[in-house]
Amino acid sequence: MQAMPDGGRLTISTDVAADGTVALSVDDTGPGIPEERRCLIFEPFFTSKPQGTGLGLPLAAHIVRDHDGEIGFGPAPGGGARFIITLPPSRSESGPCACSPRPAAPVEAART
Repeated sequence: MQAMPDGGRLTISTDVAADGTVALSVDDTGPGIPEERRCLIFEPFFTSKPQGTGLGLPLAAHIVRDHDGEIGFGPAPGGGARFIITLPPSRSESGPCACSPRPAAPVEAART
């Protein structure tokens, strides 16, 4: 949204492949990423914004890699930028993720 201060379109889409791989695409209709910045955008503290910290994309890339995924970018159809995050299928082979909430134990009704 910051890349489109005069308005534009931000499109978020997902796709799941037959093997369970998930792809998340984020497209905008902003100016795109200039050639001279393409090698720098995932570097910590690099920013092209006056008030930016330069940690957003490096942090996103770190989180994606921690989940055995990949993040990439390129031009969006019709102009702007496209970021694609690809995540592999769940590593869980026997049910829900180990960190999923578990059902609470039944609570007996209080007797009055």
